[in-house]
Amino acid sequence: MTHFRLLTQNPHEEAAPDDQLAIDVLTGLSAMPKHLSAKYFYDDTGSEIFQKITQHKDYYLTAKEVEIITNIKKQLADVIDEQEIDIIELGVGDGHKSQLIIDGFLQSGCKVNFYPIDISEKAMLMLQENIVPNDNLTIRGVIAEYFDGLKLVRGQSTNKQLVLFLGSNIGNFNREQSLGFLRKLWASLKADDYIFIGYDLKKDVQRLTAAYNDEDGLTAQFNLNLLSRINKELGANFKLEKFQHFGVYNPVLGAMESYVLSTEKQEVYISALQRAFQFEAYEAIHLEYSYKFSTKDINQLSQQTGFKVVKHFTDSNAYFVDSLWQVAKEDR
Repeated sequence: MTHFRLLTQNPHEEAAPDDQLAIDVLTGLSAMPKHLSAKYFYDDTGSEIFQKITQHKDYYLTAKEVEIITNIKKQLADVIDEQEIDIIELGVGDGHKSQLIIDGFLQSGCKVNFYPIDISEKAMLMLQENIVPNDNLTIRGVIAEYFDGLKLVRGQSTNKQLVLFLGSNIGNFNREQSLGFLRKLWASLKADDYIFIGYDLKKDVQRLTAAYNDEDGLTAQFNLNLLSRINKELGANFKLEKFQHFGVYNPVLGAMESYVLSTEKQEVYISALQRAFQFEAYEAIHLEYSYKFSTKDINQLSQQTGFKVVKHFTDSNAYFVDSLWQVAKEDR
């Protein structure tokens, strides 16, 4: 497995990530209402907790997407029907779902060039342990922002491209952001290229709520770990026992909302900011939206961003959809 690195770090600027965290924490905790960015969930501890969440019976999303991909991996290759293809994954997980999709193409006699794109070198190294190249599979990891990585890959090959954006990551964007992301993705691809995107469907509210409030408290640990990270990296004195996780579905937005609530009136000091922040009893810090979709929502997104739906693939419970789209561009 080879790597392309587009992100560089000056060894004399090691504090830069902490600086950005400090800026975002200052901005978020000074706002009304308070908020923190979900992008800081995934330190080493957060990543480990999230892997446990994905395996929990209450968190159906991962299991349902694996069910879909397992059932349709050969069909997906047959629909696209290429002798050689570039499979590009935006955001690297543990590689399990990627491997299933790749295997479907290999079993169909298609040569695969796999380009996982992620800002994390550690994620790339973990992927290397799970997906092994062979005569018909080359792996070229790209350490970069998504669209910088896509530009690099386009310069490497003229093959048909299939871009994977799995795990309902699209749900982390609001509607306006989703449109912007997908339109930019459309502009990065050629006519007749494909994208394969995971969408968590709207469903019974109790089922949704259980997925984000699992009975073993893993989601609570995951969200509260963000406060632990601020303690460690910015010298804060959050007392985790004085905060609680709260996840609720907002039917107007069509999104799960995640918060941590201060269970009493208190003050938190953050030494890196040289500032104290006041919390009222049961005051909320907003952490994340996770948007849910109907089939109508998915079709509208496709139409509004220059794609045509090839097929929606769903699981046995119709909880989740992986949708295959093709780029539509007019010749001028």
